[in-house]
Amino acid sequence: MSGHSKWATIKRQKGANDAKRGQLFTKLSKAITIAVQQGGGVADPDSNFRLRLAVEAARGANMPKENIERAISRAAGKEAGNLEEAVYEGFGPGGFSVIVETLTDNKQRTVSDVKSTFDKNGGSMGSQGSVQYQFEKKGMITVEKKGNTLDDVFMIAAEAGADDVEEGEEEFFVYTSPTDLMKTSSALSAQGLAITGAELLWRPIVLFAISDQSIVDKAFAFLEKLEDFDDVQKVYANIDVINS
Repeated sequence: MSGHSKWATIKRQKGANDAKRGQLFTKLSKAITIAVQQGGGVADPDSNFRLRLAVEAARGANMPKENIERAISRAAGKEAGNLEEAVYEGFGPGGFSVIVETLTDNKQRTVSDVKSTFDKNGGSMGSQGSVQYQFEKKGMITVEKKGNTLDDVFMIAAEAGADDVEEGEEEFFVYTSPTDLMKTSSALSAQGLAITGAELLWRPIVLFAISDQSIVDKAFAFLEKLEDFDDVQKVYANIDVINS
């Protein structure tokens, strides 16, 4: 991985300081709402896997406890509204692949916003399945380094059932199958590793190399515009930045 930086890793290293706090909390509240709705109305994170992930993501973003509890209560009540999931695919400026996950109460508005952002920034929307084959659904656990080496974490992760480990600047990213995410996270924690996050994501398996900094800047500006929409939950891209 030396000299390479994936979009998801770069975004994570930038941290939540780049996000508008209110907008971030709105997105997290939506994730909690859909987790409760799709979990059959179960509002207990210990009994609702997706809700547990949503709550942990909210805590990781320093969302106040009362906000989290309010979002769960609202999701379990009639005032939650009807949110729908929609996933869009396409190609960014230069041809790299993009997956956009959304939660919305108005799909027509959302697809219009997403398509417009692609069109205005040198990209193009694709049909369902046009780029998804270049990614795989994985669980990802973020582990603080705290003096551990890649070999240290890899050995512990392998014993815990993980599939792969990547090294970032300040943390390691441990990948699992989606169904093993929480089990592996608990096992890593039990071995003394500092877990700072656990989530489901689309991990690129086909990478699109970019070495020209002007193209990199244009690509990241486009991806950040997509993320600026309240309806957009997460954006994934298969960019592989090669440092010259």
